[in-house]
Amino acid sequence: MLQSFKLAIKAILSNKLRSILTMLGIIIGVAAVIILVSIVTAYIGQVIESFENMGANKITIFARSFSTRRLTDEMMYDYWDEHYDLITALSPEVTLNSATVKSGNENMTSTSIKGVSEDYLKINKQKIDSGRNIAYSDVAGRSSVCIVGAYVAEEFYESSTKAIGETVKINGKPFSIIGVIEILDESNFKEGGKDDFILIPYTVATKMNRNGYINNFILTTKDTSVTTKVTESLEAMLTEIFKNSWLFSVTANASIIKELQDNVATLTLMLAGIAGISLLVAGIGVMNIMLVSVTERTREIGIRKALGARQSVIMQQFVIEAAVTSMIGGVIGIIFGAIVTKSIGAIMDINANPTLFSVLLSFCVSVAIGLIFGYLPAKSAAKLNPIDALRVD
Repeated sequence: MLQSFKLAIKAILSNKLRSILTMLGIIIGVAAVIILVSIVTAYIGQVIESFENMGANKITIFARSFSTRRLTDEMMYDYWDEHYDLITALSPEVTLNSATVKSGNENMTSTSIKGVSEDYLKINKQKIDSGRNIAYSDVAGRSSVCIVGAYVAEEFYESSTKAIGETVKINGKPFSIIGVIEILDESNFKEGGKDDFILIPYTVATKMNRNGYINNFILTTKDTSVTTKVTESLEAMLTEIFKNSWLFSVTANASIIKELQDNVATLTLMLAGIAGISLLVAGIGVMNIMLVSVTERTREIGIRKALGARQSVIMQQFVIEAAVTSMIGGVIGIIFGAIVTKSIGAIMDINANPTLFSVLLSFCVSVAIGLIFGYLPAKSAAKLNPIDALRVD
């Protein structure tokens, strides 16, 4: 076996250009598997992480409102009372459309304004940097108070601490700033970014919208084990209210995360299969080169067989030579794929690293290609008649 390895290395080194061209297909195929699988896995993983950061136990409810049938905050809070053992927090969400924010002589038109309850920050895992959160008394008393994103505080008042106690006008209505939320996204700290927002009591936002309807609610369950139960219970309640399922939707982050994970697994296998086609083509190239090698070394094979070399030894030599060629190509492909993966990840601003699955898969496939596609030429070499082989010039 050791002697066969030595002969394989010697054969590869004696025909460097041919060996490199043979390995090229393996290198490209292996690198393609690693790059595609790793980049897609990293990107989808980032999407899944964003959902997990928002809360895997979070449920979002949307319901269309009509004068004859609608979902009210009283209904949702009654539902919470009935399922207090399953639900940890609840908040209506009322968005003010086309709102203008003004402080002194400065205006901001891209700032998102939402009406929420005192549980909103808890549900979205956001923390107060300065001041305090909206309280139940603010909601019940329809107080003209607000908490602002870090960008709003920085833009209007230079810092979070300076913003506390200041007055900001929303569509001309004055609100006292009682709190500033910690920075949510430093990389996108700009107008229209995640930190450019204002939260006010939902009771005030509902009045400012004039129609008095609340179409969106968010809540969190005790844990993901009861999320399905709560989702089904909410759907049953809303079906009873609205009669038609197209008038409402109940979306659980846990189900989205699971669906994404399932899709990632399927997509990963599909990409590996697509990239594997190039490995198949590379395998055919290995087989062709090995057949050429057998033809060139026919006289050598004849001499070895005449000296007593068994068929199994001859076959082993050529199979190992094909496998070593594929292994070297596989290793180079892994290194090349890892470098390209990191480079693309840096360009796309995602944490892309070669996955263990893609490395093992591509390397094992490359070795298997050497063994499988090297078998036919090896068998051809082993069956050569020594007398006929020695006659070849």
